[in-house]
Amino acid sequence: MGARALPPGLSHELPQELPWRAGLRCVIVRVRLTPKSSIEGVGGVGPTAEGPAFAARVRAIPAEGEANAALERLVARWLDVPKSTVRVTHGAKSRVKSLTISGETGCLEARLKAKLKSAG
Repeated sequence: MGARALPPGLSHELPQELPWRAGLRCVIVRVRLTPKSSIEGVGGVGPTAEGPAFAARVRAIPAEGEANAALERLVARWLDVPKSTVRVTHGAKSRVKSLTISGETGCLEARLKAKLKSAG
């Protein structure tokens, strides 16, 4: 079975600059969110003005924080971490957001790398 087709500009390859950085007992992940999508999921990495970002889609509308809450739940499921550890910490009203995921940094980075590699 072949790899899923991605929109232009998105890649399953591990980029030189990663869409996340380590923090103190956390990882800060950059995500480009598409709300009101017919499907939900995280897949591939694409360029943004802020640097590379994971591409995420949610069904929720971008009103009253619904899309942000849906993104937090989606990323928690995607990385198999408690929802309470995932928070939008920057870009609440922007398509490009920073999510802070609390936990053991090495473990979180390993999960992110594995997800990125398995997407292809």
